[in-house]
Amino acid sequence: MPAKEHPMQALSGYLPDGSFEKVVQYLHHYKVHLTITRQRKSVLGDYRHAGGWGRNHQISINGNLNKFEFLITLLHELAHLLTFELHKNKVEPHGKEWKNQFSRLLIDFVQQKIFPSDIEKALQRSIINPAATANGETDLLLVLRKYDPTKKEGYVFVIDVPEGAVFQTDNGKVFRKGEKRRKRYTCVEIKTGLQYSFSAISEVRLI
Repeated sequence: MPAKEHPMQALSGYLPDGSFEKVVQYLHHYKVHLTITRQRKSVLGDYRHAGGWGRNHQISINGNLNKFEFLITLLHELAHLLTFELHKNKVEPHGKEWKNQFSRLLIDFVQQKIFPSDIEKALQRSIINPAATANGETDLLLVLRKYDPTKKEGYVFVIDVPEGAVFQTDNGKVFRKGEKRRKRYTCVEIKTGLQYSFSAISEVRLI
């Protein structure tokens, strides 16, 4: 689907029950220009500050996310906005100031009992020490993906591929799964022998 601006009421279709009013309060108060866009492989959401007189803060969120992941991604980007409002460009993008804002937003929305119990439990680690990227939240993402409305038939997460097993990616390349190093898996491309690093939640086809 092409990127497009959504009227506020249409936004409710992307959000979990009970979260719409609170989200809209933030968007209106900070004059956020919200765009819901097509799937992007590299990012789930993006924030750009107002930058000049008369310009709005800009946030974009991938429209293919399930409602809970959409909300959490939106809160991630709102935390960037709140950090900019307080500190401008004087702090690191995902430094302690951003972590504090994201934690505060998560606590606020968790207290509203918007999330199912398994997501709420997985969010506790994020509240204590939020990760800079979605791939840094493997445990949370594994829970969130259970709520995707449609599943990719024949696909599994890399974390569920047995070590030494062979799998194929969407571009047709074939890999053998290797050891886990920190939060990612080192896998060897069968054709070239080159090593690649895969996120635990990368979706692949077993061969």
